[in-house]
Amino acid sequence: MPVTDAITFAGLPSAETVHRWAQPAEPNLLAAALASLDIENHHEWAWANYKRAVRDLCKKFAARRLIEIGGGRDPLFDPTEIEQLHVEMTVNDIAAGELAVLPPGYRTACFDVSGDISTVAPLRNSFDLAFSRMVFEHVPDGRQAWSNLYELLAPGGTALAFIPTLYSLPYVLNWLLPDKVAAAIVKQVYHHRTDEADPIFPARYSWCFADDARIRTMLSAVGYREIVVQPFYGHGYYRSFPVIRNVHEWFTGIARRRDWRLLAGFAYIAARK
Repeated sequence: MPVTDAITFAGLPSAETVHRWAQPAEPNLLAAALASLDIENHHEWAWANYKRAVRDLCKKFAARRLIEIGGGRDPLFDPTEIEQLHVEMTVNDIAAGELAVLPPGYRTACFDVSGDISTVAPLRNSFDLAFSRMVFEHVPDGRQAWSNLYELLAPGGTALAFIPTLYSLPYVLNWLLPDKVAAAIVKQVYHHRTDEADPIFPARYSWCFADDARIRTMLSAVGYREIVVQPFYGHGYYRSFPVIRNVHEWFTGIARRRDWRLLAGFAYIAARK
Protein backbone atom coordinates (compact mmCIF):
# COMPACT_ATOMS: atom_id res chain seq x y z
CA MET A 1 0.00 0.00 0.00
CA PRO A 2 1.24 3.53 -0.67
CA VAL A 3 2.78 5.18 2.35
CA THR A 4 0.33 8.05 2.11
CA ASP A 5 -2.60 5.67 2.63
CA ALA A 6 -1.33 4.76 6.07
CA ILE A 7 -0.15 8.07 7.47
CA THR A 8 -0.73 11.76 6.92
CA PHE A 9 1.84 13.95 5.33
CA ALA A 10 4.37 15.18 7.92
CA GLY A 11 3.19 18.34 9.63
CA LEU A 12 -0.27 18.31 7.99
CA PRO A 13 -3.54 17.44 9.76
CA SER A 14 -5.56 14.43 8.66
CA ALA A 15 -8.74 14.89 6.63
CA GLU A 16 -10.73 13.83 9.69
CA THR A 17 -9.10 16.55 11.81
CA VAL A 18 -9.73 19.20 9.14
CA HIS A 19 -13.39 18.12 8.98
CA ARG A 20 -13.69 18.41 12.77
CA TRP A 21 -12.14 21.89 12.75
CA ALA A 22 -14.61 22.95 10.08
CA GLN A 23 -17.64 22.06 12.17
CA PRO A 24 -19.46 25.11 13.61
CA ALA A 25 -19.35 25.49 17.37
CA GLU A 26 -22.40 24.17 19.22
CA PRO A 27 -24.70 27.13 19.93
CA ASN A 28 -24.94 28.21 23.56
CA LEU A 29 -28.72 28.23 23.92
CA LEU A 30 -28.47 29.24 27.56
CA ALA A 31 -26.43 32.34 26.74
CA ALA A 32 -28.94 33.27 24.05
CA ALA A 33 -31.84 32.81 26.46
CA LEU A 34 -30.29 35.12 29.04
CA ALA A 35 -29.21 37.66 26.43
CA SER A 36 -32.84 37.99 25.33
CA LEU A 37 -33.59 39.52 28.76
CA ASP A 38 -31.65 42.68 27.80
CA ILE A 39 -29.70 42.46 31.04
CA GLU A 40 -28.27 45.58 32.67
CA ASN A 41 -25.27 44.76 34.85
CA HIS A 42 -26.54 46.70 37.88
CA HIS A 43 -27.61 45.10 41.15
CA GLU A 44 -31.05 46.75 41.10
CA TRP A 45 -31.79 45.14 37.73
CA ALA A 46 -30.69 41.74 39.08
CA TRP A 47 -33.10 41.89 42.01
CA ALA A 48 -36.01 43.35 40.04
CA ASN A 49 -35.77 40.80 37.22
CA TYR A 50 -34.76 37.52 38.82
CA LYS A 51 -38.29 36.13 38.87
CA ARG A 52 -38.68 37.14 35.21
CA ALA A 53 -35.40 35.38 34.40
CA VAL A 54 -36.63 32.14 35.97
CA ARG A 55 -39.97 32.40 34.18
CA ASP A 56 -38.22 33.05 30.88
CA LEU A 57 -35.93 30.03 31.26
CA CYS A 58 -39.02 27.92 32.01
CA LYS A 59 -40.61 28.97 28.76
CA LYS A 60 -37.53 28.83 26.54
CA PHE A 61 -36.54 25.33 27.69
CA ALA A 62 -40.08 24.02 28.25
CA ALA A 63 -39.22 23.24 31.88
CA ARG A 64 -42.01 21.47 33.72
CA ARG A 65 -40.33 20.09 36.84
CA LEU A 66 -38.70 22.79 38.97
CA ILE A 67 -36.92 22.85 42.31
CA GLU A 68 -36.05 25.96 44.29
CA ILE A 69 -32.96 25.34 46.39
CA GLY A 70 -33.06 27.00 49.80
CA GLY A 71 -36.54 28.42 49.22
CA GLY A 72 -37.47 27.80 52.85
CA ARG A 73 -40.13 30.09 54.23
CA ASP A 74 -39.80 32.58 51.37
CA PRO A 75 -40.10 30.82 47.99
CA LEU A 76 -39.79 32.87 44.82
CA PHE A 77 -43.25 31.93 43.53
CA ASP A 78 -46.55 31.75 45.37
CA PRO A 79 -49.01 28.88 44.65
CA THR A 80 -51.02 30.98 42.20
CA GLU A 81 -47.92 31.86 40.18
CA ILE A 82 -46.86 28.22 40.13
CA GLU A 83 -50.25 27.27 38.75
CA GLN A 84 -49.98 29.97 36.06
CA LEU A 85 -46.55 28.63 35.04
CA HIS A 86 -48.07 25.15 34.56
CA VAL A 87 -45.15 23.53 36.38
CA GLU A 88 -44.56 21.07 39.18
CA MET A 89 -42.61 23.02 41.81
CA THR A 90 -40.62 21.59 44.72
CA VAL A 91 -39.30 23.90 47.44
CA ASN A 92 -36.13 22.70 49.12
CA ASP A 93 -34.43 23.73 52.35
CA ILE A 94 -31.85 22.26 54.70
CA ALA A 95 -34.07 23.04 57.71
CA ALA A 96 -37.40 21.33 58.19
CA GLY A 97 -38.48 24.24 60.37
CA GLU A 98 -38.14 26.66 57.46
CA LEU A 99 -40.36 24.47 55.27
CA ALA A 100 -42.88 23.97 58.07
CA VAL A 101 -43.94 27.64 58.01
CA LEU A 102 -44.91 27.50 54.33
CA PRO A 103 -48.62 27.85 53.62
CA PRO A 104 -50.46 24.82 52.21
CA GLY A 105 -49.98 24.00 48.56
CA TYR A 106 -46.22 23.53 48.33
CA ARG A 107 -44.37 20.32 47.53
CA THR A 108 -41.22 20.24 49.71
CA ALA A 109 -37.90 18.40 49.96
CA CYS A 110 -35.64 18.71 53.01
CA PHE A 111 -31.95 18.06 52.26
CA ASP A 112 -28.57 19.80 52.20
CA VAL A 113 -27.66 20.69 48.61
CA SER A 114 -23.95 20.52 49.42
CA GLY A 115 -24.15 17.34 51.48
CA ASP A 116 -24.86 13.67 50.93
CA ILE A 117 -27.92 13.45 48.66
CA SER A 118 -28.13 9.67 48.69
CA THR A 119 -31.17 10.00 50.96
CA VAL A 120 -33.05 11.66 48.11
CA ALA A 121 -31.91 9.25 45.39
CA PRO A 122 -35.38 9.17 43.77
CA LEU A 123 -34.92 12.86 42.91
CA ARG A 124 -31.88 12.24 40.72
CA ASN A 125 -32.41 13.22 37.06
CA SER A 126 -35.80 14.64 38.05
CA PHE A 127 -35.73 18.41 37.42
CA ASP A 128 -35.71 20.52 34.29
CA LEU A 129 -34.76 23.68 36.19
CA ALA A 130 -33.12 24.18 39.59
CA PHE A 131 -32.79 27.73 40.86
CA SER A 132 -31.80 29.60 44.00
CA ARG A 133 -31.31 33.13 45.26
CA MET A 134 -28.93 34.20 48.02
CA VAL A 135 -28.32 30.56 49.02
CA PHE A 136 -24.98 29.41 47.63
CA GLU A 137 -23.00 31.83 49.80
CA HIS A 138 -24.19 29.81 52.81
CA VAL A 139 -23.13 26.35 51.66
CA PRO A 140 -19.73 25.13 52.94
CA ASP A 141 -18.75 23.47 49.66
CA GLY A 142 -19.96 25.26 46.56
CA ARG A 143 -18.41 22.80 44.14
CA GLN A 144 -20.21 19.90 45.80
CA ALA A 145 -23.46 21.84 45.68
CA TRP A 146 -23.10 22.35 41.91
CA SER A 147 -22.18 18.68 41.53
CA ASN A 148 -25.29 17.64 43.46
CA LEU A 149 -27.44 19.91 41.31
CA TYR A 150 -25.99 18.18 38.26
CA GLU A 151 -27.20 14.87 39.68
CA LEU A 152 -30.67 16.27 40.36
CA LEU A 153 -31.11 17.72 36.88
CA ALA A 154 -32.62 15.77 34.03
CA PRO A 155 -30.54 15.61 30.83
CA GLY A 156 -30.64 19.07 29.27
CA GLY A 157 -31.75 20.58 32.59
CA THR A 158 -30.64 24.03 33.74
CA ALA A 159 -29.31 25.32 37.07
CA LEU A 160 -29.46 29.01 37.93
CA ALA A 161 -28.00 30.60 41.08
CA PHE A 162 -28.31 34.26 42.10
CA ILE A 163 -25.39 34.95 44.45
CA PRO A 164 -23.46 37.75 46.18
CA THR A 165 -19.83 37.68 45.08
CA LEU A 166 -16.35 38.10 46.45
CA TYR A 167 -14.53 40.43 46.53
CA SER A 168 -17.10 43.12 47.11
CA LEU A 169 -16.15 44.75 50.43
CA PRO A 170 -19.33 44.03 52.48
CA TYR A 171 -19.08 40.32 51.63
CA VAL A 172 -15.37 40.17 52.39
CA LEU A 173 -16.13 41.59 55.86
CA ASN A 174 -19.05 39.19 56.29
CA TRP A 175 -16.74 36.33 55.30
CA LEU A 176 -13.95 37.33 57.69
CA LEU A 177 -15.92 38.43 60.73
CA PRO A 178 -17.22 35.96 63.35
CA ASP A 179 -20.76 34.85 62.49
CA LYS A 180 -22.37 36.58 65.47
CA VAL A 181 -20.65 39.88 64.75
CA ALA A 182 -21.57 39.75 61.05
CA ALA A 183 -25.21 38.95 61.91
CA ALA A 184 -25.37 41.86 64.39
CA ILE A 185 -24.12 44.29 61.72
CA VAL A 186 -26.67 43.07 59.18
CA LYS A 187 -29.47 43.49 61.72
CA GLN A 188 -28.27 47.01 62.46
CA VAL A 189 -28.36 48.00 58.79
CA TYR A 190 -31.55 46.10 57.92
CA HIS A 191 -34.00 46.30 60.81
CA HIS A 192 -36.39 43.80 59.21
CA ARG A 193 -33.78 41.03 59.53
CA THR A 194 -34.96 39.30 62.68
CA ASP A 195 -34.59 35.67 63.75
CA GLU A 196 -38.36 35.25 63.58
CA ALA A 197 -39.17 36.99 60.28
CA ASP A 198 -35.99 36.79 58.20
CA PRO A 199 -33.19 34.77 59.86
CA ILE A 200 -29.52 35.40 59.10
CA PHE A 201 -27.46 32.33 58.29
CA PRO A 202 -23.65 32.03 58.39
CA ALA A 203 -22.02 32.96 55.08
CA ARG A 204 -19.15 30.91 53.62
CA TYR A 205 -18.89 32.25 50.02
CA SER A 206 -17.56 28.98 48.64
CA TRP A 207 -17.24 29.46 44.87
CA CYS A 208 -19.16 32.74 44.99
CA PHE A 209 -17.27 34.57 42.25
CA ALA A 210 -18.17 36.53 39.13
CA ASP A 211 -14.89 35.51 37.46
CA ASP A 212 -16.01 33.82 34.25
CA ALA A 213 -12.87 31.71 33.69
CA ARG A 214 -12.75 30.50 37.29
CA ILE A 215 -16.40 29.47 37.44
CA ARG A 216 -16.39 28.01 33.93
CA THR A 217 -13.40 25.78 34.75
CA MET A 218 -15.07 24.42 37.89
CA LEU A 219 -18.48 23.82 36.30
CA SER A 220 -16.99 22.23 33.19
CA ALA A 221 -15.11 19.79 35.41
CA VAL A 222 -18.42 18.87 37.07
CA GLY A 223 -19.87 18.09 33.63
CA TYR A 224 -21.97 21.13 32.65
CA ARG A 225 -21.87 21.89 28.91
CA GLU A 226 -23.29 25.42 28.67
CA ILE A 227 -22.18 27.98 31.26
CA VAL A 228 -22.98 31.67 31.70
CA VAL A 229 -21.64 34.01 34.40
CA GLN A 230 -23.48 37.34 34.41
CA PRO A 231 -22.01 39.90 36.85
CA PHE A 232 -23.92 42.73 38.47
CA TYR A 233 -22.27 45.72 40.09
CA GLY A 234 -23.11 47.62 43.25
CA HIS A 235 -25.13 46.83 46.37
CA GLY A 236 -27.35 48.63 48.88
CA TYR A 237 -25.29 48.34 52.05
CA TYR A 238 -24.23 52.00 52.04
CA ARG A 239 -27.69 53.55 51.63
CA SER A 240 -27.67 54.99 55.16
CA PHE A 241 -24.20 56.53 54.74
CA PRO A 242 -24.48 59.34 52.13
CA VAL A 243 -20.78 60.14 51.65
CA ILE A 244 -19.69 56.51 51.43
CA ARG A 245 -22.69 55.74 49.21
CA ASN A 246 -21.77 58.48 46.72
CA VAL A 247 -18.15 57.36 46.50
CA HIS A 248 -19.29 53.77 46.10
CA GLU A 249 -21.70 54.65 43.30
CA TRP A 250 -18.98 56.62 41.48
CA PHE A 251 -16.49 53.78 41.72
CA THR A 252 -19.15 51.17 40.85
CA GLY A 253 -19.86 53.08 37.64
CA ILE A 254 -16.22 52.67 36.62
CA ALA A 255 -16.23 48.96 37.53
CA ARG A 256 -19.40 48.40 35.49
CA ARG A 257 -18.03 50.10 32.40
CA ARG A 258 -14.73 48.20 32.60
CA ASP A 259 -16.28 44.92 33.77
CA TRP A 260 -13.95 44.47 36.74
CA ARG A 261 -15.28 41.09 37.82
CA LEU A 262 -13.38 41.05 41.14
CA LEU A 263 -15.46 44.03 42.26
CA ALA A 264 -18.90 42.78 41.18
CA GLY A 265 -21.53 42.66 43.91
CA PHE A 266 -23.74 39.88 42.56
CA ALA A 267 -23.95 37.35 39.74
CA TYR A 268 -26.33 35.05 37.98
CA ILE A 269 -24.52 31.76 37.38
CA ALA A 270 -26.31 29.49 34.95
CA ALA A 271 -25.33 26.09 33.57
CA ARG A 272 -26.96 23.29 31.54
CA LYS A 273 -26.45 19.58 31.98
